[in-house]
Amino acid sequence: MGNLHSVSKAVERLGHEALITSDPQQILAAEGAILPGVGAFGDAIAQLRESGLDEVVLEYVKTGKPLLGICLGMQLLFTTSEEYGTHEGLNLLPGRVVRFRGDLKVPHMGWNQLAIAKSDPLLTGIEEGHVYFVHSYHVLLEEQSDLLASTDYGQPVTAIVGRNQVYGMQFHPEKSGELGMRLLRNFVDMCSNSLICG
Repeated sequence: MGNLHSVSKAVERLGHEALITSDPQQILAAEGAILPGVGAFGDAIAQLRESGLDEVVLEYVKTGKPLLGICLGMQLLFTTSEEYGTHEGLNLLPGRVVRFRGDLKVPHMGWNQLAIAKSDPLLTGIEEGHVYFVHSYHVLLEEQSDLLASTDYGQPVTAIVGRNQVYGMQFHPEKSGELGMRLLRNFVDMCSNSLICG
């Protein structure tokens, strides 16, 4: 569901191989996996289920190797979404995806500053700089311990989440300059070490 090319090219710029695939064996054999996405939650989760990739993602997570959801990919990690109806997500993290409410301009599009909530290997060397968002829906966490960083858009907005080896970024790190690339580098470094550490 979109932005596969830009994410894979960003990983390659970091000196690592990036393989775009829907082959279950290739996914399960990977040292790290990225679930990107743009578009509607319902369409994306339906596509994952029709292809059987939802079960592959769940099986992959059981290996303990790192998984990163980006933008819609992060939202898919959660329990439910209210985007154009109610849809069940992958339920890897507890929480709901809801539309921005109030007088805010939607979609939320542009550069916003991160506020770090707690330390994590994903945030090594990261300062509270700006990253690039494009989204109309955001995650309401059930467990605040999953919050790694937030931003402010008329209200606190979940920006980075993490639990064990499952991570999500609501913004686009591949479009977020040096800070975004550092975050991607940290994730890729975790992947390259995952088989040793795991």
